Amino acid sequence: MAAATEQLLLPQEQPRRRPPVWGLTVAALLLVLLLAATGPLRPRLFRAPPPAERVALTLLSGAKEKGAVCVDGTPPGYHLQRGSGDGADRWLVHLEGGGWCSTVKECSDSRLSTKGSSNFMKPIRFMGNGILGGDQLQNPDFYNWNKVYVRYCDGASFSGDAEAQAQDGTTLYFRGLRIYEAVIDELMEKGLTNATQALFTGCSAGALSMMLHCDDFRARFPQEVSVKCFADAGFFLDEKDISGKRSLWSLYGRVIHLQNVRKVLPKDCLANKEPTECFFPAELIKSIRTPMFILNPSYDSWQIRNVLVPDSSAPDKSWLSCKENIRNCNSTQVEVLDGLRNKMVNDLKVVEDKEDWGMFIDSCFTHCQSLSGVSWHSPTSPRLENKTIAEAVGDWHSGRSQGAKEIDCKYQCNPTCNSLPPPRDVTAFDHVEIY
Repeated sequence: MAAATEQLLLPQEQPRRRPPVWGLTVAALLLVLLLAATGPLRPRLFRAPPPAERVALTLLSGAKEKGAVCVDGTPPGYHLQRGSGDGADRWLVHLEGGGWCSTVKECSDSRLSTKGSSNFMKPIRFMGNGILGGDQLQNPDFYNWNKVYVRYCDGASFSGDAEAQAQDGTTLYFRGLRIYEAVIDELMEKGLTNATQALFTGCSAGALSMMLHCDDFRARFPQEVSVKCFADAGFFLDEKDISGKRSLWSLYGRVIHLQNVRKVLPKDCLANKEPTECFFPAELIKSIRTPMFILNPSYDSWQIRNVLVPDSSAPDKSWLSCKENIRNCNSTQVEVLDGLRNKMVNDLKVVEDKEDWGMFIDSCFTHCQSLSGVSWHSPTSPRLENKTIAEAVGDWHSGRSQGAKEIDCKYQCNPTCNSLPPPRDVTAFDHVEIY
């Protein structure tokens, strides 16, 4: 699997023109009155989210002296947006995702993108929607928090500590663990140490990173501080592909060996299992003590495309069509996809015994859902027990509800999933938008 790339640079959102009130027909006025009574999301039907300013990239100070550098040796970076009001002392720290590089060539190639070099990183927008957004209607629990988006440029989920030589003779730096530690240390100096609440989050490979470091992040705060973790689309499965091979197991094995990932793996797991197995979330969550919320589609489009039906499995045309859009899958193929879902549900059984944990496992064909306003909190968001993802996460985080563990039924049973557009291929995470 090639190194992943992700950009959050967004097009300007065009303002919507409103027709003059006197030009509305009686029927249109009745429709407006009807929509106005549809609940707390009603203002979203009448206006676009407020425009968001670009958030500058902050390069880690003293990165080279700390050995905390991207694959090409450039300093890593993050984007910090300060909170306000009652959110001024609350922090959300998000680790960016973007796959893994598992060979010298893949990691060498990553130097030509944000996934291996900060030379390509630019300012981003935390738009009005999603968990990083600043619109109270769209993001009611976290809209005014301090928010940090930590860029991913090591290729091993912020967990490696090694070096290698590229074919051209230059040094490749695998310093993800040092990057994580140095960035968090710097954020502590910038106010994170005074947080009254902290939420540690991540998406995809960033969610796996967050799981690996969740307890360490918690340990940096006094016990009276509320610290929780939130994993979005990071529950990767050790599942055989359609050709019978364990492709993700092989990938993880190469990453662990190349980048020396063993240091961050749970010691109790390593005492009984191979390091590769301990890199999978099914094992990680057994050791994590900090309260965590797991958000994942049970028909994860990335895992279907790259774990269940990777290109290496030589899929035929029907499988190629199926993995692009689950609506193209025939009944036999859906049964195979159900096997992936069943594996996830079974691996998550351990969460049932963790009283302060939460889950939102919908049956949608998608990947990361917390960074998109459409899936996070909108009139067309996926729902379980009539709650959007934002409502479920917010209720869990604030303690407004108990037993926030929801697992959806099988594919096509949840009509709210149908409102999501089919996801594009995110194997490269090109131009993922926070919108």
